[in-house]
Amino acid sequence: MKKQSAGDGPVVIKKYANRRLYNTETSSYITLEHLAAMTREGRDFKVVDAKTDDDITHNVLTQIIMEEESRGQTMLPVPFLRQLIAMYGDSMQAMVPGYLEASMDSFRRNHEQFKSAVEGAFANSPFAEIAKRNLAMFEAATAAFKPGSVPGAADGTPAATSAATPATPSTKDDEIAALKAELTKLNDKIEKLNQ
Repeated sequence: MKKQSAGDGPVVIKKYANRRLYNTETSSYITLEHLAAMTREGRDFKVVDAKTDDDITHNVLTQIIMEEESRGQTMLPVPFLRQLIAMYGDSMQAMVPGYLEASMDSFRRNHEQFKSAVEGAFANSPFAEIAKRNLAMFEAATAAFKPGSVPGAADGTPAATSAATPATPSTKDDEIAALKAELTKLNDKIEKLNQ
């Protein structure tokens, strides 16, 4: 996790037999929603069984995913789940966790690089506002990978109003030419990032 607040290591969360979760850092009972929020904030935590002191972090994180999936914000498609289940007991099972972790890290890096390239390509240009709106639409489209976010509200405007207003007929050709030039610059920056 990138962001880690004060403290030497992960926050210890104790899970009791009655399914209650106790945050030892704040000396308070919390819910799975609190743990999901801590994960989004980059806070590292470890969940232990209060009676046996066994590490049950994996089970609790899986439970959080199941609750998120049941709320209608499904991120894991059925074919993926079928393939994942089929890998249990397979000779390649040991390789799957590392592969999935590397894939998600790569996805995050590519998303950040794309975001930086778009912001840099349109900085100090008359199309900066259009670029911001397009970036907001892109972020709304990738909202499935950001649990807790609301699609279409990435920049505070509804998705229906985030498109650019149409140009007047007299300057339409000029605007198209300028957009093509900006797109070429953006493609060049993306090419440089991929090298």
